[in-house]
Amino acid sequence: MITQEQFDQEVKSIIANAIREDVGDGDHSSLACIPENARGKAKLLVKDKGIIGGVNFAKKVFAYVDKNLKLDILIEDGSEVTYGDVVMYIEGPSRSILKAERTVLNAMQRMSAIATKTRMFVDLVKGTNTTILDTRKTTPGIRVLEKWAVKLGGGENHRFALYDMIMLKDNHIDFAGGITNAVEMTKQYLKETARDLKIMVEARDLVEVQEILTLDGVYRILLDNFDYEDTRKAVKMIGDKCLTESSGNINESTIRFYAECGVNFISCGALTHSVHNMDLSLKAIK
Repeated sequence: MITQEQFDQEVKSIIANAIREDVGDGDHSSLACIPENARGKAKLLVKDKGIIGGVNFAKKVFAYVDKNLKLDILIEDGSEVTYGDVVMYIEGPSRSILKAERTVLNAMQRMSAIATKTRMFVDLVKGTNTTILDTRKTTPGIRVLEKWAVKLGGGENHRFALYDMIMLKDNHIDFAGGITNAVEMTKQYLKETARDLKIMVEARDLVEVQEILTLDGVYRILLDNFDYEDTRKAVKMIGDKCLTESSGNINESTIRFYAECGVNFISCGALTHSVHNMDLSLKAIK
């Protein structure tokens, strides 16, 4: 994964761009009817049930908009919430509260949905040795928030992007002329460029698993769209030679069965691309 410094910079960029996009040359609704010196208080209200995510992101947004805003956090990231819960109170310049409102809600609603779905998947594999991973199937521009939310839900992050892990998938393998060619060329590339990146290789069947096992330097084998029987066979073949990951059309009905096959990881794009936002609102307190 990316460094903490890279993570922090991604978050800063998202906030700056979101406020630029939403506010433009001014929040004219607030400027028109709220005096400059007006102060107010609001609460962030839960109107749903699940795992809350984005509290710490909200802190950063409010601080970016106005350092004079004061927050009273009642519920922390990763906590279970239900209808009627108040996550936080915000107090300070009224215009600033309104300026930050939509960016905070948009992010928290999505992050909470992802955290909630991730927690459900993590609970479904409880008692096995399988870790739930996300993918790169994220919303363009806010990947760091969605991967942050996966961790809040109890999952772990796969590679962040194209630059922090080598992942040789079917198209790479076909364009390179086969698995062996792709892996050997990759190892040469890493040597020539002095890069320390892990190599992961996708297998489409047990024959490809066997070929990968003849090669040195592979960190993890991705068992893509394998059925249960072939997954169990692949795990047995691989043993402790490298790590294993299942992926491909895995959902809440099948995930436990794949975990019980003995894979180290299960990656699931649905954690980030198929969620229903949690209902949250920000209400002024009179």
